[in-house]
Amino acid sequence: MTRTVRDVMTTRVVSVHKDAPFKAMADMLASRRVSAFPVLDGDGRVIGVVSEADLLVKIAVQAEGTSVIAALRHVREDEKARGITAGELMSSPAITIGPDATIEAAARVMYDRRIKRLPVVTTAGRLMGIISRVDLLSVYSRPDSEIRDEILHQVLPDTMLALPRDLDVAVSDGIVTLSGGPISEHTSRAVMEAARHVQGVVAVRDRFSQ
Repeated sequence: MTRTVRDVMTTRVVSVHKDAPFKAMADMLASRRVSAFPVLDGDGRVIGVVSEADLLVKIAVQAEGTSVIAALRHVREDEKARGITAGELMSSPAITIGPDATIEAAARVMYDRRIKRLPVVTTAGRLMGIISRVDLLSVYSRPDSEIRDEILHQVLPDTMLALPRDLDVAVSDGIVTLSGGPISEHTSRAVMEAARHVQGVVAVRDRFSQ
């Protein structure tokens, strides 16, 4: 069964209201041992994310003083350095994802946007949970036997009209080795591609005979 964001997200999320003060957020980052939290409006909708980096701007800018580097700094950093509430410091608009999105879709968003976490929201934008890179990587803890069963009973029947008698599927540490045949090159490519998309698969090795 394909796992979704709902299956791996954390539901106990540390969040703040847009009016949360700077010092309270700095204390929360330390006491709750998180590196960022979603920012909510009065209706519980996610409107941004405040991270350690957002708060660190204040220290960095103050340290630069009136140097040439400080004068060339982007205006947005100056504005953020003067911020005292979550609404003023947050990165927005928030990049979010729905609970029914696939693990692969969430990974693509994180990779493309270079972010470490995604708030999970309802269709109305209200916070449901949060998903991190570590949560996504948990898909690779899937047992080899479970991966093998999915390939044998779902992938192969869906991609091959007839299964070779000597067909063999071996899975070790997430690495799938497919052997048997003979099968056509076209069928071999189709099977390999389908197997690569099975969750938890690290790599696929083609040992089919042509």
